[in-house]
Amino acid sequence: MAIIEGFRVRNFRSLRDVTLGKLWQLQGAAPLTPLTVVIGKNGVGKSTLFDAFGFIADCLRLGVEDACFSRERGGFDKLLSQEQNGSIEFEIYFREDAKSRPITYELAIRKDAGGKVIVERERLRQRRSSQTRGRPYSFLILNEGKGVAWKGNDPGLVIDEDAKFVRVEDLFSRLGKQGEVTEGADYEEVELDDKSRLGIVTIGSLKQHPRISAFRRFIEGWYLSYFSPNAARELPKAGPQKHLNVVGDNLANVVQYLEGRSDGTLNEILRRVAEKIPGIGQIKTHKDEYSNNLYLLFTEKGFSVPFTHMQMSDGTLKVFAYLLMLEDPDPPPFLCIEEPENGLYHKLLETLALEFRSHAVEKKGRRSQVFVTTHQPYFVDALEPEEVWILEKERDGFSTVRRASDDAIVRSMVDEGQPLGSLWYSDYLDPR
Repeated sequence: MAIIEGFRVRNFRSLRDVTLGKLWQLQGAAPLTPLTVVIGKNGVGKSTLFDAFGFIADCLRLGVEDACFSRERGGFDKLLSQEQNGSIEFEIYFREDAKSRPITYELAIRKDAGGKVIVERERLRQRRSSQTRGRPYSFLILNEGKGVAWKGNDPGLVIDEDAKFVRVEDLFSRLGKQGEVTEGADYEEVELDDKSRLGIVTIGSLKQHPRISAFRRFIEGWYLSYFSPNAARELPKAGPQKHLNVVGDNLANVVQYLEGRSDGTLNEILRRVAEKIPGIGQIKTHKDEYSNNLYLLFTEKGFSVPFTHMQMSDGTLKVFAYLLMLEDPDPPPFLCIEEPENGLYHKLLETLALEFRSHAVEKKGRRSQVFVTTHQPYFVDALEPEEVWILEKERDGFSTVRRASDDAIVRSMVDEGQPLGSLWYSDYLDPR
């Protein structure tokens, strides 16, 4: 399973400089866990952190300029941290699986002299297969759309690893220097015709760049949930769909897809879902033959007449959608959910947290890394200190983050049996 071990964001709204987990230059830090949960008071930046992942995914899908305006972001100037100049920057440190060498992706976005939003630089780094220590080598370097990309599966380029921005002319002049190119190394010069598009989109579609392709597919596979109960109550047209979309308005179509499988997957999924939603019995689809509209039919325990998903409460509909999403036979590599507790009965929250962890840890190869933001102590009660990060707002208006497990008192109290959510409620995690 691909997993993000560390994430850094700079100059993105209230996140002037925030790091979670391990980076290539922070090897002493513990990596992110398969289930990572960020907590904090209202207004500390949880939604901004959630949107940082969404913004990267939108940059891949739309280009950086359109991503700045997508989802009502308001443009680059609204995203750039107040009183900051220059670029918005991201760094992702991830592994394709537990045995693979980690890869670092660096992305910087800024406005050019004409006011157009462009990709200032992109960089992918990885240690060579024979390398166990030392700095990773770059196998993709793009500065304003120009640079080099290494072919194959082993990086061969060594340049000034401390330099944030290298002129392309200088870069090319260094390629022939002894010791800076692996013998027999195969690279190509790259120049993109659109500086607002990510290089990993264009170059990552080429077969000769397998590592870039793998990273592009990894981000393309991210699922950020913008689930809306109102959207999920809409009547879709009949037609099976394999995956739940980001707002959830194809919920019935996903159930219809599972009904069409002959391996009994749906019955097993619905049995597990019904066990966790109080009062719910059978769940099935119904297609109106005249309108082709598709309904979900739910039967309450003790009653014979079913009701439709249009009559279901927000909380029940949301739990059903999340549980169905976790049962996806082909789950996304990275699943990001903002405040799943909204509208839910508090006693369901611990169950939901345990379901998220089970999905992230125990699915035998069919699992996602799960990233959640929440402000609900009942949800946090089910978590371990190393899974929880506390986001806080400093007096200067910018956010900082720390791991709950870094607090010796918190670790000690959890070891003695105190639930983590209760400690948070009692201000042990956020005493200010």
